[in-house]
Amino acid sequence: MFDIALLWEARGLILQGLWNTLWICFSGCLLALSLGMVLAALRLTNPRIFGYPVACYVEVCRGIPLLILLFLLYYGGPSIGLRLDAEIAGVAGIGLYGAGYFAEIYRGGFKSIPKGQLEAARMLGISPWHALIRIQVPQMARLIVPPGTNQLIILVKESALISIISVDDLTKNATTIVNQTFQVIEPYLAVALLYWLIIELIARSGYALEKHLANRQPRQLRQQGATPHANG
Repeated sequence: MFDIALLWEARGLILQGLWNTLWICFSGCLLALSLGMVLAALRLTNPRIFGYPVACYVEVCRGIPLLILLFLLYYGGPSIGLRLDAEIAGVAGIGLYGAGYFAEIYRGGFKSIPKGQLEAARMLGISPWHALIRIQVPQMARLIVPPGTNQLIILVKESALISIISVDDLTKNATTIVNQTFQVIEPYLAVALLYWLIIELIARSGYALEKHLANRQPRQLRQQGATPHANG
C-alpha cells in the first residue's frame, strides 16, 4: 500500500534534492548553451583555424558517456591539480558534455540560412561577427528551438548520473530514503513525478518559445506566404 506519510516525513531530503537538481541542471544547461554557441560561431566564422579543433571536441563529446566525463572531472581532476566540489563537477560535466551537441544544433541552424544573405552582408562591408549577431542568429533561433528543447530534456534526465559522484540530488536522496526506510516504491515514484514535472515545464516552454518566434518572423515573409491565397 502506498504510504504518503513516509514522503511527508522525508520531505526535507526530497526538497533538498529537488533544489540541488534544479540549480545544477540550470547552470549546466546554461553553460552548454553558451559554450555551444561559442564553438559553433568559431567554427563557422573561421573554419581554417577553428574548424578541426571544434569538430574534434564535438566528436569526443558524442563518443564519451556523461558518466565517464563526470568521473574524469571529479575523481581524475585531483591527479592534475584540478579539485572540484561534487556540485561544480556536475555543472561542468553537464555543460561540457551538452556543449558538443548544442554546437552541432547551432551549426545546423546557421547552415540553413541562405548563403546569398551572407554574401550581401560582405558586399556591404559588414564584419562576420556583426553578420552573425544581426543576420544569422535571429533566423537561426527559430530553427533550433525544437532540437534544442529535446537536448535540454535529455540533459535533465541524464543529470541523475551526478548522484554517482556524491551530489545530493533527487536520485541520491531518494536512494538515501530507501536505505533508511526499506520502502522503494514511494521515494522513487515521487522522484519520477518531480522529474516529469521539470521536463514537462521545459517542453511547454520550448513550444511557447517556438510559437513566439514564429509569430515574429519578418512581415515580408508573412506577406509572401499569404500572396498565393490572395491571388487564388
